[in-house]
Amino acid sequence: MNAVTVNNIVKTYGTKKEIVKALDDISFEVQQGELFGIIGPDGAGKTSLFRILTTLLLAEGGTATVDDFDVVKDFKQIRNRVGYMPGKFSLYQDLTVEENLEFFATIFNTSIDQNYELVKDIYVQIEPFKKRRAGNLSGGMKQKLALCCALIHKPSVLFLDEPTTGVDAVSRKEFWDMLKNLKKQGITILVSTPYMDEAAMCDRVALMQLGKIMSIDTPENIVQEFNGQLWAVRSSDMYRLLTDLKTFPNTESCNSFGEYHHLLLKNNCGGEKEVLEYLHERQHKNIDIKQTQPNIEDRFMQLMNTN
Repeated sequence: MNAVTVNNIVKTYGTKKEIVKALDDISFEVQQGELFGIIGPDGAGKTSLFRILTTLLLAEGGTATVDDFDVVKDFKQIRNRVGYMPGKFSLYQDLTVEENLEFFATIFNTSIDQNYELVKDIYVQIEPFKKRRAGNLSGGMKQKLALCCALIHKPSVLFLDEPTTGVDAVSRKEFWDMLKNLKKQGITILVSTPYMDEAAMCDRVALMQLGKIMSIDTPENIVQEFNGQLWAVRSSDMYRLLTDLKTFPNTESCNSFGEYHHLLLKNNCGGEKEVLEYLHERQHKNIDIKQTQPNIEDRFMQLMNTN
C-alpha cells in the first residue's frame, strides 16, 4: 500500500473568461516511509496539491488517496492521520509556545506527554522560550513550533508546504536534519520547496512547473538525464556576458549560477574555442571557461525549455 496515490488530479481557478489550471492531470505515488519532495517555483501548483491531499480543497477531476483513504469520501479519517504545516505561519500569535502545543494536542485528544518522544529533539530547542508568545519568535523558532504542532498527534503522513522559505541557512540545515530523524521513525514525509538544492535531501522528487510534473525520480537519476555538455563561463562583466551568451548563435540555453553562467550549446557544436573567439570579438576581459557537471537546477531549466 502506498502512503499517497494521486491519479489525474485537475484543479482550476478563475472564471469562464479566464481559467488557470493550477494542477493539470497530475499523477504520482509516494511509498510508505519515503521522504518525497515537490520541487518548483511559485505558481507551480505545490500548495494547491497539498491542500487537496489534506482535504482542505476539492479537485475538479481525478482521485487521490492518503493511507488508502479517499481524500473526498474519507476526509475525516485523513484529517486524523496527517500532519500539515502550511507555508504561511498559521499558529496563534497571541498564545505562547507551550499553549499552542497544548491546544493542538487537545484537538487530537492527546497530550504533549503522550507523544513527547516524537517531538523531543525539536521541542528541546524551543523549550527555553515556551512562555514566549508565538508572534515574538524568530523565523526559525516559528518553524520548529509549527513542526511540533503538526507532529503532536503522531501522524502517519506529514505534509510540509515550503517549510524553509524565509529562514536563514543554518535553520534550513537544522530543519532538514530534523526531517531525516523523523523519517527514521517511519513517518512518510511530503515536502514542497522552491529551493533546488534541497532536492538532494529527498529520496525522490517531482519537478513541477505551471501545474504539470516534468519529471519524477531520485535526484541523482534526474541529474543524469541532462542532455549535452555544460560549460561554466565568467568574465569581468557578468551582466553583459549573460546577454552576449544568450545572443550567441549556437547557444541552446544560458543561465546564471553563482559566480558562473552555465552555457549549453546546440547539438554540442563548437566548444571552448568558438565561444572564446565570440567573446573576444565583443571585447570581454578575464574570460574563464571550463566544462562543468550539471545539477538538478540545470536539468529543471532544460525541462522547462523543452516542455
